[in-house]
Amino acid sequence: MAYVDFSYAPAGDAAGLPISVTILADRDDARADWCEFADMAGWRVVHFGGFESIADDTVRVLGDVVVADCREASAAVLAALSRIDTRVARSGAELLVSASDRAMEAVFACLQQSSVHWLVEPALGERSAVLGGVMARKPRARLRDLSEHDRLTLLRLTEQVVDIAERLERLGQKGLNGDGGAFRFESPADRFKGEGGERNRRELIRKPRPPLPDPRLVRRIIQQRQLRARFFDPELFADPAWDILLDLTAARAEHQRVSVTSLCIASGVPPTTALRWIGQMVEVGLLERIEDETDRRRAFIALSDKAADAMARYFAELGKEASHLV
Repeated sequence: MAYVDFSYAPAGDAAGLPISVTILADRDDARADWCEFADMAGWRVVHFGGFESIADDTVRVLGDVVVADCREASAAVLAALSRIDTRVARSGAELLVSASDRAMEAVFACLQQSSVHWLVEPALGERSAVLGGVMARKPRARLRDLSEHDRLTLLRLTEQVVDIAERLERLGQKGLNGDGGAFRFESPADRFKGEGGERNRRELIRKPRPPLPDPRLVRRIIQQRQLRARFFDPELFADPAWDILLDLTAARAEHQRVSVTSLCIASGVPPTTALRWIGQMVEVGLLERIEDETDRRRAFIALSDKAADAMARYFAELGKEASHLV
């Protein structure tokens, strides 16, 4: 496959040396594609091969970037990915994972330690966007001369990738630290019951936390949000973080577990984008990974306790406002 629209100037690390990349794939054509892509990015391929090269220690040193492309989630591939995950987390390399729809669930479950740049059944534009996001994290990475249209298109795609991380990082800093923002995770102020100082000191009572909303209400809100796609372009209303929070709020109230695949569908965006949001939301403490005790190839996603508390308070506040209108 020839890529003629996206090309880059040689990208270097902090010392000015070419960025090194390790390419692992379970198909010959995928390895060839990624090698060609790396060449256009100006990266130096230090190893390319199958996942068995990780299992037999052929790959002694990882590159600055590790690309793992898998179509089938076999036991051998998953074991290799778990080993890659550990090595990348220790080395500080960038991990770029491309998976098929059918392998996505199992691949997600075995990657627990490193921060992953996700691709699911990627088109050329998605590959370029994620590649741009990886390059944006590396010093001295820059584009060769492209046509103005192609250059701006790629930069916009890159900005979207980076924007997800930056927005959620700000959300985590403001919300989790209790400094304001969209979500403020904090203990309620102490409240005293009755009158009289002595009695107040004896009866320190915390304001009770509101319960989660009725899941039927949340599901109705989700359906109403989805209804817009029948009359307008869905991209006008893409808000994956909120759709993810709503779906998990309903599931928690229903005592249901939510798989990664199901949550990607609920997000209303392509799986590649959904996995990016899920990964970032886990990092900032809004979501939690829950391993399936009966099947290690599967992981569930749930609201963290702090996020659940924030959603409960949000709906309680909506209820107060609605009662004032009656």
